[in-house]
Amino acid sequence: MRRLVASIAIVLASMATTAIAAGHAVTKAPITRIERCNALQQQLDQAIIQHARAKRAPQARALRKKAEKFCAGKSQAQGIRAYATALKLLGVKPIDQ
Repeated sequence: MRRLVASIAIVLASMATTAIAAGHAVTKAPITRIERCNALQQQLDQAIIQHARAKRAPQARALRKKAEKFCAGKSQAQGIRAYATALKLLGVKPIDQ
């Protein structure tokens, strides 16, 4: 009887381990800073078109140019912050991925 209970416990434990491992295999890889720069750039481009007559649209365009230079170089974090600031100037919430 004890052997049966022990065998069932081992089988259940191995099934749980397999299910957990399968669940972890499906998770996505973290997004890179360059991918984040590209996503925010696309979002900002759309926001500038939609809010072209906004008071702060020229400031957002200037920040976009700075952010693009940062992201093209080795300062992606500064570029991401610049894109986010430009979006906020237009009243748009930056996307989170």
